[in-house]
Amino acid sequence: MSENQKLIVGITGASGAIYGIRLLEACKMLKVETHLVISKAAEITLVHETDLSVSDVKALASQSYKPVDIGAAIASGSFKNAGMVIAPCSIRSMSEIATGTTAGLLTRAADVVLKERRRLVLMLRETPLHSGHLKNLAQLSYMGAIIAPPVPAFYIKPDSIDDLINHSVGRVLDLMDIENDLVTRWKGLKER
Repeated sequence: MSENQKLIVGITGASGAIYGIRLLEACKMLKVETHLVISKAAEITLVHETDLSVSDVKALASQSYKPVDIGAAIASGSFKNAGMVIAPCSIRSMSEIATGTTAGLLTRAADVVLKERRRLVLMLRETPLHSGHLKNLAQLSYMGAIIAPPVPAFYIKPDSIDDLINHSVGRVLDLMDIENDLVTRWKGLKER
């Protein structure tokens, strides 16, 4: 498997654990090797938001790591990969990455992805934002991160929440250059 088919996935404690879960499910279906780290706060959120256990979610990944395992492969720039997606991304994790004060494996891996000039996509899931948050987001953008909040696309005429989730996850896979059919592609305006 090429490095373009290896993806680091982080799940933080922000609401929206389903985005990380659906990303892992999609990658498994697409035969993309995934390296997962779930923050301690995310473990709590998973239990409240889904019917899955933490071990169920870890089983979706090719490899999973403990959030304190700073000696993990994904903490090194020598680990070849396509980049990292944090889905969902909390303000705390975003702020750690923006300031380079990484406190655990999840934010350390993101920092390494940035220093190696690989793609880092943050599905920021918290709102509203104050000027400090916006400053950190701008800093991350300058550093090369892609800020991709899971904003629903209503032009797809969703029949369910799953349609909205799949579309957002598909767009993130697009950002990582991973072919998928989760996205309803815009085909232009239809004449009426």
